[in-house]
Amino acid sequence: MPTNRILVGEIGRPHGVRGLVRVQSFTTEPADIAAYGPLSDERGKPFVLQWLGNGLARIEGIADRDAAARLTGTRLYLPREKLPAPQEDEFYLADLIGLAVRDAEGRELGEVRTVDDYGAGPFLTVIDEQGRETLLPFTRAIVPVVDVAAGHIVVQPPEDVVVRPEEGGEPASETAPPEPLHPLPRRQDAPKRIGPRGVRGGAT
Repeated sequence: MPTNRILVGEIGRPHGVRGLVRVQSFTTEPADIAAYGPLSDERGKPFVLQWLGNGLARIEGIADRDAAARLTGTRLYLPREKLPAPQEDEFYLADLIGLAVRDAEGRELGEVRTVDDYGAGPFLTVIDEQGRETLLPFTRAIVPVVDVAAGHIVVQPPEDVVVRPEEGGEPASETAPPEPLHPLPRRQDAPKRIGPRGVRGGAT
């Protein structure tokens, strides 16, 4: 089932002493993040942005650096209904969360828990029945089939995938690197880029 909110940006570090902030916009055009109207954080607190260009924004009610600094890392969401409906063969990255994951032979591998992107391209976190988590690059080669309507994706995992060990346990594979090349914090909900197909935007 589609999520009710879509992640459209994240507040970064303050800029200057007058309350300006850097904002990472996940909309197709960065300035669009301020054009949809009030945004909200994970708790529903509203934020009104004025886009200044070059990744900078002014937030209504924030007038000094200390206040701006307290907002660093705040994720900004829009109600799904305010965004364009995906066209055929398109989807929001938020729609991937919760989908069943199968291999090419139809075997169930788990489900998508999160979608992450920290600059190296999107990754899917897949959790299996034993609670083990695997990170898979979200590329056409690794995820050749995305069927949101049917509730599943098909993956062709590479030989070296990153499998998170259970707490206090050993890595699941001796050949898997202990950390991905680009560290991915666990709780990021959505990437800034689209995957093989789709439109921008993450999930609450």
